[in-house]
Amino acid sequence: MNKNIKHNNQGVALITAMMIVAITSIISSNLLWDNILDTRRTMTTLNRDQGVQIALGAESWILTLLKDDALNTKSDHLNEFWAKELPPLPIDGGEVYGEITDLQAKFNVNNLVTSEGEINEYSHNQFKRLLNILNINDNLASELIDWIDPDQYPTFPGGAEDDEYTKLIPPYRTSNQPMLSISELLSLKSITKSEYRILKEFITALPAPTKINVNTADQIIIESLDSGVTKNDAQRLTKERVPSGFNDTSNSFKSLLLPENLSKISSTTNYFQLKLMIRIDTVNITMFSVIKRNMNGDTIVIKRSFGVI
Repeated sequence: MNKNIKHNNQGVALITAMMIVAITSIISSNLLWDNILDTRRTMTTLNRDQGVQIALGAESWILTLLKDDALNTKSDHLNEFWAKELPPLPIDGGEVYGEITDLQAKFNVNNLVTSEGEINEYSHNQFKRLLNILNINDNLASELIDWIDPDQYPTFPGGAEDDEYTKLIPPYRTSNQPMLSISELLSLKSITKSEYRILKEFITALPAPTKINVNTADQIIIESLDSGVTKNDAQRLTKERVPSGFNDTSNSFKSLLLPENLSKISSTTNYFQLKLMIRIDTVNITMFSVIKRNMNGDTIVIKRSFGVI
């Protein structure tokens, strides 16, 4: 055989062998990388599942504590255990922490319309006062009423029903039912994102009519209770309630509120929001739970969401 041909055949064989080794290495690397990714995905899924179970367990514990609180105390105020931020608790591979908020410290937007579909004049006026305090156009109150109420008659002034929303791009219709989440406010035609960010700290959307718990309400909410309550009055009242709430809410507020409006305030709460944050390795979970506590102390979760309220 020609020596040149022999050398050429050896060179081809060497190149082929090198290519096989290279391809094998690439395939092995890809398989290894895929295996690493699959392992990581599996661990992430397992950690997330574990985090959700831990959140549900912590939620159950909080339900029990809130029931015990109702059975052992006559009022709800900011010096109780639930009003304190829950300290971080170590768990396997991470930690869990959270906070409980009194939702009756906020204005319930669903109070604006009665169960008969009529405007609740007291709540309408209170919400307008709240908007004025926050330097937001109080026509938003009329828009919100029209978003909730079942009819198609615009509230004066500033209301908007389907005939306004169907002209927008894209067009849509009013909800015509109580709000499920305050994020629905962003659907109102005139509200801005900056106004929403300000307002959302002072409002909530609860499924039943509620009173304001003056033991936990922000100074701005107290100021909005009646046209007779000044900023100085609200500041004084928030100082007077420290450390364990008002001894007698009617006596504390009777000189500031109209007699019929004294029934709109309370020293107890039936609705709370639990916010839990769980970290396991690189997995982070946030769970929000709206808790209803009945008069006998029984507690149930009426709404639960992960990641957003």
